[in-house]
Parts: sequence; structure tokens; C-alpha cells
Amino acid sequence: MSEKDQVKQGGTPSEMEHIKTESDYLRGSIMESFEDRITASIPDSDGKLLKFHGSYMQDDRDVRNERKQKKLEPAYSFMVRVRAPGGVATPEQWLTMDRLSDEYGNGTLKLTTRQAFQMHGILKWNMKSSLQAINDSLMDTIAACGDVNRNVMCNPNPDQSSVHEEVYRWAQQLSDHLTPRTRAYHEIWLDEEKVVDSRELDEEVEPIYGPTYLPRKFKIGIAVPPSNDVDVYSQDLGFIAIIEEGVLKGFNIAVGGGMGMTHGDASTYPQLARIIGYVAKERVVEVAEKIVTIQRDYGNRSNRKNARFKYTIDRYGVDWVINQLNDRLGWEIEDQKDFHFNHNGDRYGWVEGDGNWHLTLFIQNGRIKDTERYMLKTALREIANVHTGDFRLTANQNVIIANVTEEMKPTIESLVDEYGLQDGKENSALRRNSMACVAMPTCGLAMAESERYLPSLIDKIEAMMEDVGLRDEEIVIRMTGCPNGCARPALGEIAFIGKAPGKYNFYLGAGFAGNRLNQLYRENIGEEDILTTLKPILSHYAKSRYNHEHFGDFVVRTGYVDAVHDGMEFHK
Repeated sequence: MSEKDQVKQGGTPSEMEHIKTESDYLRGSIMESFEDRITASIPDSDGKLLKFHGSYMQDDRDVRNERKQKKLEPAYSFMVRVRAPGGVATPEQWLTMDRLSDEYGNGTLKLTTRQAFQMHGILKWNMKSSLQAINDSLMDTIAACGDVNRNVMCNPNPDQSSVHEEVYRWAQQLSDHLTPRTRAYHEIWLDEEKVVDSRELDEEVEPIYGPTYLPRKFKIGIAVPPSNDVDVYSQDLGFIAIIEEGVLKGFNIAVGGGMGMTHGDASTYPQLARIIGYVAKERVVEVAEKIVTIQRDYGNRSNRKNARFKYTIDRYGVDWVINQLNDRLGWEIEDQKDFHFNHNGDRYGWVEGDGNWHLTLFIQNGRIKDTERYMLKTALREIANVHTGDFRLTANQNVIIANVTEEMKPTIESLVDEYGLQDGKENSALRRNSMACVAMPTCGLAMAESERYLPSLIDKIEAMMEDVGLRDEEIVIRMTGCPNGCARPALGEIAFIGKAPGKYNFYLGAGFAGNRLNQLYRENIGEEDILTTLKPILSHYAKSRYNHEHFGDFVVRTGYVDAVHDGMEFHK
């Protein structure tokens, strides 16, 4: 969109739009910045462009004040996010990530809520070697961050046989089709020679995105009912598989989901995607491209806080989006088909499907590391060394040891027993349904702890639930260190969003199947108030719930919070 057209929509392009325009298709001066050995950091403009290459510059906030007192620059390092469409990785790729996390990172891996790998703590001078090794393993980091389509999610559990495998193939095709075409990534990190000035080619370089890409990030997920494990309503573009007599026919199309907001700014809010119709499976890639171009052309490029697709839809209306889509397709999408979701979590333990076995392990908050008591990282490395199937990262930060043959199952079981790996069943239902973002010490946006704090808070909540007989009650609980929504907190039946060190906004009432938002119940409270507030509600739930009534439904029915089905009602 031209600057003139953007002014018509309410303002001049933001600084980020100028950075993208002047970047020569995401090159900027990244190459020169990483050759500068004087500082461990890079300039802010290159840091913004680096996101499109799958990395954020961070610093260790635990030592920030100490280093400042010593007149040292912050302890800068880089987080690298590795795409894995549908969360699938080979044992060889798992071993590569395991090795690189020790060689260049902080010795741990993070499994993200978008089924991707994250490595933290990579120093500036090790970035190129890290990315080259990742690419040598046939993975990449391009478009894992930035104003483009991110990692495409889909139901990861192969127990649904050929239908799941077909859905996964569509996720791969969507990912490939919507990957930026610029060769900047390959030139900077993989030593590919630049053969032409990209600015002379204009849209030929990026036929879908154009020279300024999208106004903000864009997320796609594919759900396979009855499981909504990818939280399809949280996606900018969601596809819901329609299966008839065991055959995948096509997908319902859901648009305009998103979890992020800003504290104190009522013009920002989480939103649920809305279903606008149905498309045959053969046309799903075409539909995705056209929807991306609608956001490219009409998304807000002046105010990044209001730039996600959800705000574009809320500004113009769902009917307008349908008309835009039909016009760009040259044919009309069909009416939506019937479907039903009944849960949005993982199913732990061993399941059989398509002649193989699949083991879902519980990974608390997605952190793969070794401790004295639990050698998780070592155990998964040992499994990868012998595994003949693949690994599946789930949308709930867990991992599936997938496609284990009948012959290999005893070997995998032996390693699981040797290292005491958790399949979730030894944990409370609350802990099994928990998620937290990284937050401190590496995320620069975090206002409070999340990953490092939620487990200990759950310890205390578990004790209260034990007292009232709710240990085995499935309740979705989520925590983030800020309101950006990386662990999809607005879809937690119980949720905490960081407001300040040790202080959280406390939310209640989302739908267990991920189809209703929660609502603010208490603002800016610490642990003592959280526990004091939650205890009588859990007791009330234990005594007065209906048969099979989920906690989120209960707190709405009994008036603790209102039901919120539209993000524009979230702050009311």
C-alpha cells in the first residue's frame, strides 16, 4: 500500500514500515553489524530486521544491574527460533538442536507454543555457525519471527492415521508457499552470492508480500476435530479439518484471532477467530494466499498495536472480508460445515495409530534441560540416537516420540523407564494443562516472571485442589510475563498476565475447548492474594459444579465473570 493510501486509513507509516522499505528486502546492514567485533550487540534497526531471519537480540536481565554498576554493556545474546511446520522433526534434527544448544546456546532448548524450537544465549560471533548448522540439518529460521506468516501449526498426534498425515502435508505446503522469497537470509547466513540489486525487481522478489511485507506477524493453524490442541481460534487464519467417513474433504476457514494486547489500552484486546466459510482441501493454499494479501493491503501500518488482522476485520467487518476474499479468488467460498471440539490439550502416554506407537511426554513449560533429579535432555538425546520414527512438538509445549515401530517400542520404553520420563499421568490434571511463556530473564518485554514461577504457584494451587477433591479435574491454566499473549493466556480457564514484578492480572472463564475468552477478575495482585482469591472459588466449584461441567463454564454460570465471545467485550 502506498503512503498516500495509508494516510487515508488514519496515519503515516510507522518507523518499522520505513525500516522495511529501506532494508533491500530484509538485508539492511545485518551482515556488517555481525562482523563488528567491538560490541556484542547490533543496532536497533538491524535488530528489528533480524526478527525476519528468526532471531531476537536479548540480554540477561538477572545481571543487568550488576553489569551496569561495573560499567559493562548488558550481557547481550541472541534467541534463535527454528521453524518446524506441524512440529515435526527427525531424530537427526533433534540431535542437531541438542548439540547446538550445548555448543552455542545456554544448554537448554525451549519448545514453543507454536510447535517450534527456541535456543537462547547464542553469542553474536556464534550466530552464523549456528544458523548454518541448522540449515545443514534441513531446517531453517527464516520467517520464524517478523511481519510475515510464522510457523504453520497443525494437530501433531499421528494416532489419527492417514487423515493426520494429510493435514500435516497441507501445513507443509502452506508454510512453503508463504515463506518469503528474498535471498537475504541465504546471502547473510549461508554465504550465497548476491547476483542482482533486489530493489530493481520490486514485487518480483516478493510476489505475495511486496517490499514492506505485512503490517504485523501472521499466524496460521490447522485443527482436526474433536481436538482443538492448536487453539485454532487464536490464529490470524485457522483451518478446521472436515472429515467425512474417514476422508479429509476440506476445511472451514476461521479468521481474525489473536492473543496480544497492551495493559491500559482498551483499543487493544485478544480476539477469537470467526468462521467465514468452507473450502475444498485442494484450494486451501490459494485461499491462504489471498487472505494474507487482504491483510497486506488493508492492515494498519501506522500503529503497530492495532496492526494485527483481528483489528483489520473488526474495522471493516466480517462480510467485507468475505467479499474481499471472493473477489480476489474469482469464485465464492462455501458455507461452513458442521464440526465439534471437545478439548484443546494433549493426550499423554502411549497411543497406537496407523500400525505404529506414539508416546506423548509432559515437558513442563516446554523447557528441555537436565537437572540433578531429572535428566530430561540426556534422555531425549539417547532416544534420538536409536529412534527410527520422528519427534512431534505439540502446541502445548510437549513432545511426542512418534511412529515407534512395534519392534522398537521395548527399546524406547526401556529408556523412558531408565530416566523416569514423565508422560503426565504422575502429575495433577492442572499441571498437565499448564503453559507459560519464557519471560525472565531473557525476554525484554516481560514485566513479571512466568516460566520460572508458574510451577511453584501450581504447587500451592494443587494443595488447595487436593483438599477439595479436584486433583484429577482438567483445568486449563496459563501464565505470561506480559500481555503479548505468547502462551495464549486469554484462552486459559485460569490465567495470569504479568503486570509488574511479582504482580499479575488474574483472569477467569475461558472455554475448555478454546472457544471462549476469559475476563479480568482481579487486577495487579501477588501470590498471597491470588491464593486467597482462588481458594473459595475452587471450593465452590468442587461442591456445586454440574456433572462434567468444566471450571471455565462454572465460573461463568455462577457469575464470577461474564462470558466473552468477542474480544471487543473483553475489557467490559
